[in-house]
Amino acid sequence: MLDTMTFTKAAGGLFGALLIFLLGSWAAEELYHVDGHGEQAYVIDTGEEETETAETEEVDFATVFASAEADKGARLFRQCSACHKLEDGANGTGPHLFGVVGREKGTVDGYGYSDTLASMGGAWTPENLSGFLESPRDYAPGTSMGYAGMRKIEDRANLIAYLATIGG
Repeated sequence: MLDTMTFTKAAGGLFGALLIFLLGSWAAEELYHVDGHGEQAYVIDTGEEETETAETEEVDFATVFASAEADKGARLFRQCSACHKLEDGANGTGPHLFGVVGREKGTVDGYGYSDTLASMGGAWTPENLSGFLESPRDYAPGTSMGYAGMRKIEDRANLIAYLATIGG
């Protein structure tokens, strides 16, 4: 039989259990939640000196580019070939790279550049290409190129040496 008193008792029991659960959750959060650890009270000597991280030495791109190997760059171009073509005038998702080294930025006919690259002046020198290939989004914020970048300076130099042999 379900009368008003039975329903009230069931609802009261359910809400009472929920209240106990919420209070228990709040108490556990207060008990185990720590807002920072403060200062370290003591240090355990492990016998090892703390070593300072060595600063990475900046390597001049021109020096690396002088010893770049185009045949290694040909292998690296496979990453680029998904979007770029090497034939003159054959644009893919990206503009063709025939004669890109030394070409003015944003000047390939028939390709719709992003506003950032279209408004950028100057030529694609090996140094500019290296900066762009390292991180396209940092070099040209707002670019539509979805490539994450090529971190190794030697790889960039080899790729640019290969592109320099194509066309121009």
